[in-house]
Amino acid sequence: MKFTPQYITRLEPNQIFVFGSNYAGFHGAGAALTALRKFGARYGQGTGLQGQSYGIATKDRKLNVLPLFNIQVQIERFLRFATNHPEFEFLVTEIGCGLAGYSKAEIGPLFKGLTIPPNVILPESFWIYIK
Repeated sequence: MKFTPQYITRLEPNQIFVFGSNYAGFHGAGAALTALRKFGARYGQGTGLQGQSYGIATKDRKLNVLPLFNIQVQIERFLRFATNHPEFEFLVTEIGCGLAGYSKAEIGPLFKGLTIPPNVILPESFWIYIK
């Protein structure tokens, strides 16, 4: 089983960096800043495919943390997108576990029971809650 590397500093042409974002698209810190600086995230675009990155909202437009059920909706939307784009490999970071303040034990289970396509690579820290 493959896991997302802890530190992603470069991507292959078919790889997409999946990061926690906010609906306003203020990519000012954490993985969002990495996505902006290195992987084509667009300032002002909060979610979806942006260059070689994909944003999953964990905060609202005013940077308030979203409830877990809202993040779950974003995860489900992302997994549908990944299923429809098998030409890409999606490297999911520990979304929601940095600036949003959720624990891996809170975010990891949001993937449980969902169909995770083979082109989605999750952090090992999430898998222990999915099995």
